[in-house]
Amino acid sequence: MAPGIMRMMDVLIVESEAGLCDLWRKHLVRSGMNVRVATTQEDATQQIVEACPDIIILDLVLRDGSALAVSDFASYRCPDTQVIFVTNTSFFSDGSIFAHAQNACAFVQSRTPPEDLAAMVEHYGLKNVAHSA
Repeated sequence: MAPGIMRMMDVLIVESEAGLCDLWRKHLVRSGMNVRVATTQEDATQQIVEACPDIIILDLVLRDGSALAVSDFASYRCPDTQVIFVTNTSFFSDGSIFAHAQNACAFVQSRTPPEDLAAMVEHYGLKNVAHSA
């Protein structure tokens, strides 16, 4: 890549709810990001093996698998990748997610407006893009 030219940010969304996942994906793509989607722990870990994302949006409660297992695997496989945890529950509402997941950079409600989520993705993910460009 030519000096001074940054590559497109690579985002992995791990979300079981298709409608929410699609809403976030469309908004991030419109913001100029490359977005991959996983709906299960197994799918997410496979995608992480294939290519380290710059940032992961990870629903704390997956229908199939464990979000913390995905976070741990990402931390091992892609140590520079940070995770924005999202949830529609009160789990970890005390902020303790940051003690359980060393790569957690934010913790927000699922109903966070997609433009706010995109701003957070850009803020935290750009560190990784700039580092690898």
